[in-house]
Amino acid sequence: MSNEHASTKYRQPAQRGGSPRETEGRALMEAARRLAIAKDNPGDEAALVDTVRLNWRLWTIFQSEVTELDVDLPEELRSNMLTLCNYVDKRTVEILSDPKPDMLDVLININRNIAAGLLADSDTSSKTDEDKSDEQLSQTSVDGLTA
Repeated sequence: MSNEHASTKYRQPAQRGGSPRETEGRALMEAARRLAIAKDNPGDEAALVDTVRLNWRLWTIFQSEVTELDVDLPEELRSNMLTLCNYVDKRTVEILSDPKPDMLDVLININRNIAAGLLADSDTSSKTDEDKSDEQLSQTSVDGLTA
């Protein structure tokens, strides 16, 4: 491989295909990864705050999508997702008002669980995407979450 070809190849951004669902799952996994790093570096409060804000922006996007009038989601799923978004909002405000690394566990777990549902291999099951989303959200018990 020539140097010219190699440098061109490395300058090109990585192209990842996939559905919006996969993109959302990857975004949640990346946010969970960053939250875990912030948790493991308790001395860097600025990084913790930046990471929590990034996660909040991601969840704000989800909340915005779910509240769109033309979104094709069953009402129960929409309601569950909005409840979860509201919980993430509340928890995020608590963390930003008193940034402590041990408070990140809930956000990390929510992100990982929702991402796992979004990224589940659709070939391993005959369930529709809606069935998988319903199942994932029902497994994430919003009522059992504590501040």
